Formats: sequence, C-alpha cells, structure tokens
Amino acid sequence: MAAKIPFVREMEFEYEKAQQVSPLIRRLVANNPGPFTFRGTGVYIVGRGEVAIIDPGPDNAEHIEALLRAVEGERVTHIFVTHRHMDHSPAAHPLAERTGAKVYASMLAPKPSECDELRLEAADDHLFQPHVDVRDRDRFSGPAWTIEAVFTPGHTANHMAYALLEENALFPGDHIMGWSTTVIGPPDGDMSDYLQSLEKVRDRDYTTLWPTHGPPVREVRPFVQAFIDHRLEREAQILTQLQAGKHAIKDMVSVIYADVDKRLHPAACHSVLAHIIRLVEQGRVTCDGPPCVDSEYWLRTAD
Repeated sequence: MAAKIPFVREMEFEYEKAQQVSPLIRRLVANNPGPFTFRGTGVYIVGRGEVAIIDPGPDNAEHIEALLRAVEGERVTHIFVTHRHMDHSPAAHPLAERTGAKVYASMLAPKPSECDELRLEAADDHLFQPHVDVRDRDRFSGPAWTIEAVFTPGHTANHMAYALLEENALFPGDHIMGWSTTVIGPPDGDMSDYLQSLEKVRDRDYTTLWPTHGPPVREVRPFVQAFIDHRLEREAQILTQLQAGKHAIKDMVSVIYADVDKRLHPAACHSVLAHIIRLVEQGRVTCDGPPCVDSEYWLRTAD
C-alpha cells in the first residue's frame, strides 16, 4: 500500500498583513508565491514588546516595510534564519539594519556542487552571513518566550529549526512542510541526514509545526511518520526502476513522478539523486565515477 501523506494546504491570510495565529505567534506571508514557495514565505513574529522574527524572507522593499509595520512600537531582539535560501534569508540583514537586532543562524558552510548542473528556484543566498552562530540546543529568550535551536540537516547541511518551548511548537523551515514534500538536493542536501532529522522531530512530540511555507501541522507525529514512510517508498521505487533497466535519473523521474507538475521534475531529479547517493553509500547501487544527476546507475550484484 502506497504511503499517503495527509497534506494540509488550506490557509486564510492576506499578503503582507500580520495575523495572530497562536497566543505567542503572528504570521506575515510575503507576496512571493511559486512552485517551491506555495502561497509565499511565512514570516513568524514571536512574542510581544520584545520580539523574535523567524525566516524574514525575500529582500523586497514592500515586504520589509510590511514587517516593520507589523512590529511598530516593539523591539526586535532576534532575527532567526533556518537556512540560506533566497526565499528565507535575504531580508535578514536589511531588517537588522532597520531594527538594531542581530541575525542568528548556523554558520556551517554549504557543501559545493561539483557535478550537478540543475538549479532550483530557491537558490542559495551566497551573501548571507549571520552575526551569531547557532548550534543545536542553544536557547534564546524574551518576555514570556523561549526559543531552542533544533539542528535538522537534510534539506541543507546547515538547516536549523527553532522550537517555541512555551507552546511546544516547532518552526521547521523547509525541513517539513504541510503542503508538499521537501526537496533534498545534493551535495548540500543529504537524504540520510534528512531521514535522521525527521525521526528527531517525530520523537520530540511537538504539538504544532509552523512551516515557512503553508499552514500549520497539528497532528505532528503521524504526519512526520508519513514523510518517513514516503521516502522509504520512493527508495523502493528507485530500486524497482533500476531492476527494470532504467539507469538514468531523468528516466526514473518520468515514471515515478508521472503525476507531478513537470515544472517540479528538475527538483525531483535532485531528490532521486539524494536517494541514490544513500543507496550507493549503503552498497546497494553502483555507478561509474561520482554520483551525479547525469550519471548512470546499476543495482549492485553480489561479489
């Protein structure tokens, strides 16, 4: 039986208007919808009076002014970034300059690509550099709120989620989204890391996930388990395609993702490559040279 993810896609919002979504959380959605951003980047404002902002979004003047209006009369003390993609981090430093806040994120460097020529819409923000390095379990606080860093590599090598302890909620960035699966694009993305990070989030039993794209996830444990099951099923589908004589990733994607918008097939190639790298590391699949999108692959036979 195919693993079915109970996606949640319905959300009520008005672009660039802050909305109270929980006792301690406001959400403002940037007007940057697309095939990778869904309705747009959801920026979260935590607390009242002295506040933290999570994933400030694109460097767009209208968007930054909307964020400043949303926190008018308050002091921004922390700007947290989950990872350095163009729909998450570019507004961080312009916002910091306007508010006096510092920018917090992991300083782990992205892994460079040596052979993958495909580029995704959510490209790296190469200019991004936080003021403060964030590591797993670091804690930051303000009036009535406490944020704990939760290291969740997989989507990127430096992906950091943030937990709001007072509401047992997690801001998972792009690690887990309610509306879609997450692209794992090697070399910076790593499927084995991603699966371990999913298990980490699942086992912490959060009450709510507030993804950067899309609505909240309320039934967290079964939802995250469905993501794990889905990835393991994808792995099995890839092995089936190899057994059927398909050796190129693009040929596998055309079959495995036949019912998916073709605009997303380049992203799907990244995720299939991530699965195959994991299978190569496990000794179940082989290829000539380094594993790349355009390489050919075979099932490894017993010696």
